[in-house]
Amino acid sequence: MNNITQMKIQKPAHDIFEAFVDPEMIGNFWFSSSSERWKEGKTVTLRYEEYDAQGDIHILEIQEEKKIVFEWAGNHKVTISFTEETGSTIVGVKEEGFDEESENIINELVDNKEGWVYMLTCLKGYMEYGVNLRASLVK
Repeated sequence: MNNITQMKIQKPAHDIFEAFVDPEMIGNFWFSSSSERWKEGKTVTLRYEEYDAQGDIHILEIQEEKKIVFEWAGNHKVTISFTEETGSTIVGVKEEGFDEESENIINELVDNKEGWVYMLTCLKGYMEYGVNLRASLVK
């Protein structure tokens, strides 16, 4: 079972890819910090200072300016893809590993989709307009 979310951002794939892998940039749209530059085979610690929370991701694959694949939250695999078009990039996020037998599967998928839509919205705001929208979502 997987969940797919996509958004068009008016920037080249190179710039958007760098926003994810560069620990200085990620705090402008997603987590407040990243322990190091994302590289294949690395385990990276991501922090949310606002919530005093952190988690590790294990980078499985990186194809520069094309895709990033990592594992987190147990057996969940996330693929972030970058498909460049003229003057813009489609950023896709696919998360796999949901238990379709779970009695809460619908809530889990909706909550997950909400999180990815929010992250991509923050990425769009940062990349296109230079604004930081992260850590504003209220549930």
